[in-house]
Amino acid sequence: MALRIIFMGTPDFSVPTLTALAQAGHEIVAVYSQPPRPAGRRGLDLTKSPVHQAAEALGIPVLTPLNFKLEEDRQVFADFKADVAVVVAYGLLLPQAILDGTRLGCYNGHASLLPRWRGAAPIQRAIMAGDTETGIMVMKMDKGLDTGPVALTSRMPISAEMTAGELHDALSAIGAQAMVNAMEKLEADHLPLTPQSDEGVLYAAKIDKAETRIDFSRPAADVHNHIRGLSPFPGAWFEAELNGKPERIKVLASRVASGSGQPGEALDSILTIACGQGAVQLTRLQKAGGKPLAAQEFVRGTPLAQGTVFA
Repeated sequence: MALRIIFMGTPDFSVPTLTALAQAGHEIVAVYSQPPRPAGRRGLDLTKSPVHQAAEALGIPVLTPLNFKLEEDRQVFADFKADVAVVVAYGLLLPQAILDGTRLGCYNGHASLLPRWRGAAPIQRAIMAGDTETGIMVMKMDKGLDTGPVALTSRMPISAEMTAGELHDALSAIGAQAMVNAMEKLEADHLPLTPQSDEGVLYAAKIDKAETRIDFSRPAADVHNHIRGLSPFPGAWFEAELNGKPERIKVLASRVASGSGQPGEALDSILTIACGQGAVQLTRLQKAGGKPLAAQEFVRGTPLAQGTVFA
């Protein structure tokens, strides 16, 4: 028998899980997503979230409460009489009334190997820290921040040049299948729960714009991890003098290279940049208002002379 599921999610990352659960034959009785947000150049247009749009395409009713402080919103949730709530990057901390508002509880698909990287930005933080492995964990939610017992784990390696965007897409697909598997086990009453370890706890704080500037005084490996961990959004950047004025240049891809020099110094004409230890080669860049370009194409239109020191 299929489960009656309330799905709760907001960004692109969540859409494959919603789709996979529907395709697996479960009854998605409602979808909760963050309210439409201002978009467009003037911010006058309200845009529905990717999950909101996907749910409408599937013919599933969508609810967008700001939070669950109102008793009315909590009652609406309970009135669906769902077996379980599935939560993937919803964007709200759920109160106990919602955690207890279904027959079997709430299950979250989290993009890290808990308890490492609890919180808002596990994909970016894993890459920025130089982790070589990550994964998806399906956990039963409790009142803490990503502290609930783990039901299912799916692991994957992080390659040396993988960006956050690439890892995002891979984990989104893995997470969809993991949640389908977890719900199948839950439906069969065979989904064991394992408490998280108290050791190795790390929190993945939301990315702050103040930390996006590249610090070439750091070791090359750290600079490389910083660049790929912030690619494609919000993007790591450095400043260069272009047409007589400083401009930000976003770096979307890099690799660790050989060489040494003053931190930030261009060691050649193909954007090998000296770091505090070693060097990185910048392989994909973007000027403000421009499109992303491979390094060779970028320097044809924007020469950055050897010996220049970038900040």
